Amino acid sequence: MGMKGILKNLRLAAAALCFASPSFAGPVLPAALDPFTGAALDLAAPVPAPAAAAVEDPRVYYIAPWAVEASAVPPPPAPGSAADRADLAEVLRWQEVRTPAQCQAAWLQADANYDSFFGEISPFGPPAPAAVEKIFKKVRLDTGSIDLVFKRKYQRPRPFDRDSAVTPCLDREGGYSYPSGHSTVAKVFALMLAELRPEQADRYNAYADQAALNRVIGGVHHPSDIEAGKRLGAAVFQALKSSPEFQTDMKTLRRNLRK
Repeated sequence: MGMKGILKNLRLAAAALCFASPSFAGPVLPAALDPFTGAALDLAAPVPAPAAAAVEDPRVYYIAPWAVEASAVPPPPAPGSAADRADLAEVLRWQEVRTPAQCQAAWLQADANYDSFFGEISPFGPPAPAAVEKIFKKVRLDTGSIDLVFKRKYQRPRPFDRDSAVTPCLDREGGYSYPSGHSTVAKVFALMLAELRPEQADRYNAYADQAALNRVIGGVHHPSDIEAGKRLGAAVFQALKSSPEFQTDMKTLRRNLRK
């Protein structure tokens, strides 16, 4: 197993610990899932210890997976309720009206990273310096661990797993649908950029909103999934602001802003 696999397994093991909290009581899956792809990960596999001082703490960069209160994300619509049926109907509506260009745009953002969401309006580049890329990667990983907590709590199936009439124009990702991890990460990134360039806040948030909507257009999320992701992203950003390490990295980002 390579170092990336080791780090991923250790981080998701940390996320699984959150179920010891009464706030997240509920059924526990037999395997951890990547919050973005839904791929099963074997947490029982032995993980070799990394060499001393070779890597950063692989479990948490800024905030622990349980740093956001359970109340930050309310439950999804009850299965079969009017709201739930409307959610699925909107996915099917987009399926009828979406264009190849819209599917292509959604496909280009399949990997929830900084460049795919904000590369074309980045205040750091292009390309963004390595130090900037590293910070956004760390934020993505912490955010993904938190998103995984809520996905496993609510266990909402993806639209195409509920209704065979749903035909995604993106890969049929595994894992759960609520909240949307892409929407969560995009919102966190947008709020970070807005703090650095307040005069561009509306533009950054609009890009995050489009990234979220692309998940519905692509047929892999319901509208309420992406709204929950935006709400979680705002809560994650507030929690990040309490981290001294995050504040230090925000100063690094500020120094790297394009003049």
